[in-house]
Amino acid sequence: MINHTNERAMFYGKKDVFAYRTYLKPLSGIRKIPESDFAGRNNIIFGINVSVSVGGEELLPSFAEGDNSKVVATDSMKNFIQRHLGSYDGSTIEGFVSYVSKSFLERYPHFESIQMTGKEVPFKSVKAITEQGLKESPLVFDHSRNECAEASVAMKRYGETIEMRDQKSGITGLQLIKVKGNSFVGFVRDEYTTLPEDGNRPLFIYLNIYWRYADAEQAYGEDPNLYAAAEQIKDIAASVFHELETASIQHLIYKIGCRILHRFPQLKDITFESQNRTWETVVEDIEGSEGKVYTEPRPPYGFQIFTVTQEDALQDIDSLEEQISK
Repeated sequence: MINHTNERAMFYGKKDVFAYRTYLKPLSGIRKIPESDFAGRNNIIFGINVSVSVGGEELLPSFAEGDNSKVVATDSMKNFIQRHLGSYDGSTIEGFVSYVSKSFLERYPHFESIQMTGKEVPFKSVKAITEQGLKESPLVFDHSRNECAEASVAMKRYGETIEMRDQKSGITGLQLIKVKGNSFVGFVRDEYTTLPEDGNRPLFIYLNIYWRYADAEQAYGEDPNLYAAAEQIKDIAASVFHELETASIQHLIYKIGCRILHRFPQLKDITFESQNRTWETVVEDIEGSEGKVYTEPRPPYGFQIFTVTQEDALQDIDSLEEQISK
């Protein structure tokens, strides 16, 4: 949560507002990219977990004097969010959190600011026997525990005008492993160094990826050709991981970011939160096999946070030429 006022932290809100809608408008017509076969979302089930906070100077009496005359109960916030999912006519998480945030500030003009984050509650279709053979069921879905898309907005009131202060899309909970073709050598060695260099290691990373549009309204998916889907971002990350002789996690996320920005030049930047979860070796040599035996790594875990900009992408000539050739 952000500090909604310049003078002090003063806001309140509601977390874990779950809402599910069936047969939301499908997302279709998105631009295809070489790294992904993702073509859209049917939105037969649209599940979302929302966190919201609101702020404004008129809330001070509620803290200082126990005066609740300007307090909207968080239970009312929950109802507002859930019921507005029924009136939302778009097809994306980004569009929904923007729609309900603006609607909230319009309904309660004494609030000065709002921040809202929506996290996808993903459902995946299962296979069923049909007259055409084994096909995806349009009725039965599996509650996925895998990675999920998310979006957040921050809006502020200026007189009669409500302005977007920040918009961010993301995909969180990615867990990717590449079994070979990764190295980590040439790092600083001194009296504190016990880690051996490794020219060909398995690399297991936990990854959250966030992106911002140069024009925040493009995130809503109203023009699907300008929308960057979380599924496509995931596929780019996996494809670059496959292609790249990885020198480090830092190197990997830089290259992933540049590729994403090449594919989606409407994006402003890409921010990564990565964590090294590479397995520890138990059995180094197995006769007649190139395989090894590993176990879970012991904590603590290394992490990286890095933002890739459009300037980085333009300077990444190798990736740019590779993109043009595809």
